Amino acid sequence: TETHKLVVLGSRHPGIHAADMGQMDLVKFKARDGLAIPAWVTMPKGGGKKLPMVVIVHGGPYVRGTDWTWDEDSQFLASRGYAVIQPEFRGSTGYGFQLFSAGRKQWGLAMQDDIADAVKWAVAQGIADPKRVCILGGSYGGYATLMGLIKDPDLYRCGVAFAAVTDIPLMFDSGDMVLSDMGDDYKQYGAPHLIGDVNKDTEQFIATSPLKQAARIKRPLLLAHGTDDHRVPFTHYSKLRSALQANKADVEYIEYSGEGHGWLLPENRYDFWTRVEKFLDKNIGPGAKTE
Repeated sequence: TETHKLVVLGSRHPGIHAADMGQMDLVKFKARDGLAIPAWVTMPKGGGKKLPMVVIVHGGPYVRGTDWTWDEDSQFLASRGYAVIQPEFRGSTGYGFQLFSAGRKQWGLAMQDDIADAVKWAVAQGIADPKRVCILGGSYGGYATLMGLIKDPDLYRCGVAFAAVTDIPLMFDSGDMVLSDMGDDYKQYGAPHLIGDVNKDTEQFIATSPLKQAARIKRPLLLAHGTDDHRVPFTHYSKLRSALQANKADVEYIEYSGEGHGWLLPENRYDFWTRVEKFLDKNIGPGAKTE
């Protein structure tokens, strides 16, 4: 108060320097039905054209995906030379009621199309190489990753799904209700309104189930889950793993013992992202063989 000067006392990430980070910008594109969709685009330092690109799909899904701030996942990928796009697909919050309400009962449908349209926009802008795009996400983002490989196999060369919902009715199965930390009120009232009714929307849930559509997953996939996940119980992973193995799918399976809905232990975070880096390099990075 005497000098009227600000003094730096400390930093949360002292090893992170803004000048070394990729540029992050908010853009908007039109979905196929005309709805304006916000998206965050992070470019590698120095920019570039027709870059390999990773689509990061946020979890929730009825939450805001990210903000204009430092994002460790997108910056890690940008530091490896990848362009990153993070669409705030319909159902996301913080961008108005129209965008949010348009996501009602659209898992695997219009919500999935928004993610695909984000990729097509990035290709049209000259940002992404259409032959080198991978989709990545956890929780709902993991579900969307799996559905992306099922619904748009020509758009994505690979997928990384962790802590993924693999079947919508499985979230409300009596066997999982004991393990799940999802509130009973949400299961009874919120989920049927936002996601769908397990009794009335049976056909839709079958068509949009990665578990029931597992035979359609033909692209390389990295699939990871924590054994103690109470938000998306481990049975989602184990059932899908069995289905994929039965179809001899090209999948790298990772199981983190004792981990919950995401990785808290530094050694597991390091292991996971090291595997992701190698997986991306093989499929869309310098080590990839494009078709």
